[in-house]
This record gives sequence, structure tokens and C-alpha cells, in this order.
Amino acid sequence: MRHTHSHTAQRRSHHALRQPAAGRCAKCAAVKKPHTLCKNCGTYNGREVVDVLKKLTKKERKEKEKALAQESQQEGKTLDAAQLSKT
Repeated sequence: MRHTHSHTAQRRSHHALRQPAAGRCAKCAAVKKPHTLCKNCGTYNGREVVDVLKKLTKKERKEKEKALAQESQQEGKTLDAAQLSKT
């Protein structure tokens, strides 16, 4: 059978790429996908589902401990967790 240009074009008409849908979070106005949790503030459908600040503080704490450990190695002394929390 022949494959005419019009039949090929009609078949390929569904191959076009579409821009992904995006919306704004009602609480923080960050761009997010519809029907998903906001990664910026942790809310979904007007209620807080994930405590984002808890995760951020843990991440910041790890980065701070790592930076202070590198500094202490350069100075030749070691700091424990209690001393790290004071600085």
C-alpha cells in the first residue's frame, strides 16, 4: 500500500509536544504542577501536608557541621556536636 503525505501527516499530528501544565500555589505563589504538593511550602489543597522547615533545618545543620569540620581540620582541633550547636 502507498503511504501518502496526507495519511502520514494525519498520523503524525498527535506527535506534537505540549507545554507541561503549571499553576500557582495558593499559599506561597510558587509555580507547581496541578494536583501535586507544593515543594516550596509543603501544602496541598489548602492544608500543610509536609513540614518543609523541619527538612530545611536538618539540611542546613548538616551543611554547617560539614563546613565547621573542614575548618577544624585546618586548625588542627576537633569539635563535637555540642560545640557545633554553640557556634
